[in-house]
Amino acid sequence: MAVRPTVTDAEGLGKELLAASPDLLGSMVKAFAEALMSAEADSACGAEYGEISPDRTNRRNGYRPREWDTRAGTLDLAIPKLRAGSYFPEWLLTRRRRAEQALISVVATSYLLGVSTRRVDKLVEQLGVAHISKSQVSELAKHLDGQVEAFRSRPLDAGPYRFVQADALTMKVREGGRVINVHCLLAVGVNGDGHREILGLDVVSSEDGAGWLAFFRGLVARGLSGVRLVTSDAHRGLVNAIGATLPGASWQRCRTHYLRDLLVLTPKSSQPWVATVVRTIFDQADANEVVVQFDRVVDGLTEKLPRAAEHLSEAKADLLAFTAYPREIWRQIWSSNPQERLNKEIRRRTDVVGIFPDRGAIIRLVGAVLAEQHDEWIETHRYFGVEVLAKVDAANNPSDTPEISVTPEALAA
Repeated sequence: MAVRPTVTDAEGLGKELLAASPDLLGSMVKAFAEALMSAEADSACGAEYGEISPDRTNRRNGYRPREWDTRAGTLDLAIPKLRAGSYFPEWLLTRRRRAEQALISVVATSYLLGVSTRRVDKLVEQLGVAHISKSQVSELAKHLDGQVEAFRSRPLDAGPYRFVQADALTMKVREGGRVINVHCLLAVGVNGDGHREILGLDVVSSEDGAGWLAFFRGLVARGLSGVRLVTSDAHRGLVNAIGATLPGASWQRCRTHYLRDLLVLTPKSSQPWVATVVRTIFDQADANEVVVQFDRVVDGLTEKLPRAAEHLSEAKADLLAFTAYPREIWRQIWSSNPQERLNKEIRRRTDVVGIFPDRGAIIRLVGAVLAEQHDEWIETHRYFGVEVLAKVDAANNPSDTPEISVTPEALAA
């Protein structure tokens, strides 16, 4: 015998919410979902529940339970059954977010290839996957790979990309019966509307000049243009690739990475003091004061720590490239800290896997995480305001922008 739906109208929904458990969000989602299913079942029957109508084509026949995993937790839903045929809401079958799909696919692939079987079994359970067949893995991977490849190869047509940040992450992968390190090359840029974009992702065997050169050439071929400033660490291959592929762009050496390099040359007892005085360079109100303070810091270090003073002096042009741009965006361009936050999210997902079964699995998971982040950036507020970008264009004529020039001393520093 059919049971009247729990929620069929606004009044019933209100009563359900008032009687709900303290988990209000989960209760609201459950109530709305069951109200929606009830309406869909009525539509399939050709008449509302309990209504006598000549247009009726079917009748209710009770409910069947179904768990639904949502961001509000796992909900127990009651799905209406029909006497003739079947009803199941399509939206309950909607796939999870791309990164979650990718994570399941990668872990399941690792399982099928016999990678750390006991560990992968536990990971699969933590992901809420009781069983996944080889065919399911194949279909899921095929779906994901198409999405990720389309994202990685899309045209970069929202330029000019005035500011770019580049970095690399090391991952472990099994190849030829061994576990080796490979490098994920990443680039992030600010487009013509002021939104951040994930520009590219590639996996290479070595973070050398050839890998970075091919990576940036690929970005340029897809439409990367108008780059004024690239922020990165001082990896020789990366910096040389920037100079070879982005003529007219200047290079900003990440202040955070540089400070770590400088402290290596500093006695441990002096490191807190040196770090403090170097940071004062970046606390100034305008470009002229930054330069004055830089020279003052170098002079102060010369007597006590001549080696550190020389190291800092040689890096002056690379560290102060940001001063050519408006003061309000200095924090976003003088270091790769914004990139580090993205790297942290990637690490959070990839640490679940540990050792990847192949490079395709790395591309699948990292690409899915990046695609999600890209969508969020495009849909949210601008990273740089349009007014700031107008100032950049007015103050930096491309014909006046010096080509990147990196001294061997700076790269070795």
